[in-house]
Amino acid sequence: MTPADRVSRAKGLFSRLGFAPGRRDEARARGGTQARDGEDHQIRRELLADISNFILTHDLEVNASTLRIAFDLITGTDEQLSVRVEERVAAGEPITVEWLEDIALHSPRDEGEQGLQELVAELGTTMGAFARTASDARTATTQYSTALEQHAEDLSDCNETEVGEEITRVVREVLTHSRVLESELNRSEQEVNKLEKRLADARREAEIDFLTSLPNRRAFERIYEREVGLAAQNGEPICVAFCDIDHFKNVNDAHGHEAGDRVLRHVGETLASICNDTCHVARHGGEEFGVVLRGRNANETRALIDEVRADLASRHMVNRTTEVPFGQITFSAGIAEVHAYTGVREALRAADDALYQAKRTGRNRVVVASPAGS
Repeated sequence: MTPADRVSRAKGLFSRLGFAPGRRDEARARGGTQARDGEDHQIRRELLADISNFILTHDLEVNASTLRIAFDLITGTDEQLSVRVEERVAAGEPITVEWLEDIALHSPRDEGEQGLQELVAELGTTMGAFARTASDARTATTQYSTALEQHAEDLSDCNETEVGEEITRVVREVLTHSRVLESELNRSEQEVNKLEKRLADARREAEIDFLTSLPNRRAFERIYEREVGLAAQNGEPICVAFCDIDHFKNVNDAHGHEAGDRVLRHVGETLASICNDTCHVARHGGEEFGVVLRGRNANETRALIDEVRADLASRHMVNRTTEVPFGQITFSAGIAEVHAYTGVREALRAADDALYQAKRTGRNRVVVASPAGS
């Protein structure tokens, strides 16, 4: 989604919610890197003001839950929440704490985070039990060592028969307790291993977009940093790109959100066709996808993404539920060569600005960012 699209949507949403957007959105509408940098402090103040306005406008309690929900709504972090709020406001129904918390409770993103927290807590409990079992084993070993030393001193005055019988009794007792401790250690270790595997699986699932099965924005950030590091280490070029479906709102308006979801999946699958060990595609949010390509310069990246764009644009898609054609589905893309910028965040901004330029100059095209001074 381009800066202009974000602002347009935000203004419409804020207007329906009963207050106007501040300069935070006006700054983004200008789309320039310098404007964003120069007004960064003011933008944060405006964000806090918008969150406060939302809570006060709808007479919501001020607590951690409403603050987080308001932040997700106003920043567009939770796309589904924004859609549900818009629909409820349009229907003239009130925005209440109970309704917001119910929506957040059933959000796939929140369920994933809650599941992770539960697994971490469960793993912590099991690790604690394992540590206690290991501590008991160490304590028992120390106690038996002390007891054996004492027995050795006491047996010095006994005859051979008595010594043999006592040693046999002590050894049997030690073996019995050792088997119990070994069993407890094995059981605890197995529980820890199972939970660690579940935790690793849950973390992977938390980085997957539930709709497209692509990596989500959180995973994209991690992949981007990792690939930039590898490119620097290997002396390779690396590019980052943002691809945004053109006129996607029209698809949702004409065919409904379920059909829009199918289009999103189709575009995601088309972009994912270029994935390999050095090319990664993620759903960055809404109808926008992020691409990281290591080992390709800007021209090579442009050629690859433009090939995907042309392939998608050549298809004539039909809504199989209604047999009504979707029409031509296209995307616009902006590319930045990371090493041409002073930092990885600047490259992301440059790719976003290039995407905005592609949208502004006609859509269904790929634009490569030009670093300042080049």
